[in-house]
Amino acid sequence: MAPTHSPDSTPAPPLTLKPGTAWADAWQRCLITAPEAFRGDRVLNLWAASWQQDGHPLPATSPVDGTPVAGPPRLDAPTAQQAVRASLDQHRAWRHIPLPERRARVSATLDALTEHRELLALLLVWEIGKPWRLAQADVDRAIDGVRWYVDHIDRLLADRTPLPGPVSNIASWNYPMSVLVHAMLVQALAGNAVIAKTPTDGGVACLTLACALAARESIPLTLVSGSGSELSAPLVRSAEIGCVSFVGGRDTGARIATEVADLGKRHILEQEGLNTWGIWNFTDWPSLTAVIPKLFDYGKQRCTAYPRFVVQRSAFDAFLSAYLPAVRSLRTGHPLAVASPTDPLPTLDFGPLINAAKAKELADQVAEAIDRGAVPLHRGSTADAQFLPGQDTSAYLHPVTLLNPPPSSPLHHAEPFGPVDTIVLVDTEAELLAAMNASNGALVATLSTDDPATYARLAPQIRAFKTGHGTPRSRGDREELFGGFGASWRGAFVGGELLVRAVTDGPPGERLPGNFPDYHLMP
Repeated sequence: MAPTHSPDSTPAPPLTLKPGTAWADAWQRCLITAPEAFRGDRVLNLWAASWQQDGHPLPATSPVDGTPVAGPPRLDAPTAQQAVRASLDQHRAWRHIPLPERRARVSATLDALTEHRELLALLLVWEIGKPWRLAQADVDRAIDGVRWYVDHIDRLLADRTPLPGPVSNIASWNYPMSVLVHAMLVQALAGNAVIAKTPTDGGVACLTLACALAARESIPLTLVSGSGSELSAPLVRSAEIGCVSFVGGRDTGARIATEVADLGKRHILEQEGLNTWGIWNFTDWPSLTAVIPKLFDYGKQRCTAYPRFVVQRSAFDAFLSAYLPAVRSLRTGHPLAVASPTDPLPTLDFGPLINAAKAKELADQVAEAIDRGAVPLHRGSTADAQFLPGQDTSAYLHPVTLLNPPPSSPLHHAEPFGPVDTIVLVDTEAELLAAMNASNGALVATLSTDDPATYARLAPQIRAFKTGHGTPRSRGDREELFGGFGASWRGAFVGGELLVRAVTDGPPGERLPGNFPDYHLMP
């Protein structure tokens, strides 16, 4: 007799790419939407108020599945210097444009970004691997955040003037819209011309489309690509630059900080820190279980991710009972893969890391930490992910949780920028604070404790700009301020009114809130 099979044993059909979402589809839409900025198979640089077919395009692939995508057209230093000089000319004209006119042009740009929201989000999926939900949120946060400034700019600019020269932006690849484009439009609204360097690791097409929509409204933006060694001198040290805004790692940030400090130049340098979540005399475990998946958004490739848990040893068993079911529920895979062409795009916690090299680097660090004594508590597997048949998965790293990474491991003291959690056990409040302050300053932290008095006593001793009580903190939007403690931040703080103050001049002798070489001033 032939064997029988239950319905549950029927294999699921293979996943397919959602129709209309291929890179070729997105690229064709870019060519139609902004033909002035996209040419053939490459993007153009924007400077001197026109799109320039200069620079040497680098080959690039999508972290999603290895599909070839547009690479950055890298300029040499002399051409970048020309772009900076042209931006200064734009700045001198733009700063005299009446505020109502600047507001109208920025508002028109926001309307255009809203019209092309889905294309911008699709580009983010392909270029930096954001799942669809998070890619849309990145675009929406940029639009909604700048609208807040448009509505409040009269008050924020009272008794303030634009800087003497344009603002130069060098940002990481992970939030092209809600961090970089958001900052650029607010800087322009405040009366400055704006320069931005496209991140080398991804986002060039999304940024190019956003800048094309803004340039049509005559907003004075410059968008250029190039290596840090070539562009550092023109974009950081040029006398024409009024302010340098940087988002990235501590090594590069430290070099820029030295340069701008020597020049006495206005600067905003957001750098990484090891953001920690402390557990002390805590019993509300369901609330922790609910928040754990949210902490893995975008594979923890965020400056405000929480990769370190500092846990009271006596509560470790209860912590694991709350933590492990949540981390096992994480959904990863190809962000555009569906079972049926009519299905909506999948709701994932994260997709790939930014590239295969980063995935390998983190996997090697995990393996080395385990070899040196770290205890693996959880390791996700490919079986839990959703992939297309035969696709390149080299940029994917499944969630990992390690107990007590050794001091010799980078995972002990640095932000992994990937889906790797580490746990450190402590027995005293002094140990708790020392472990939560391991990286000499952080952007955010959280302390989970049942007793409000304990939180009120310990939170001020945690060296983070924002500390949550049992809830995660984020960069924030609209009026919320943002900065960092210690080595996680140098220069002016931002967010809300501080972002406008950071890129404008106020009364003589003004001391901006921030971390400066000669003073530290909290808002």
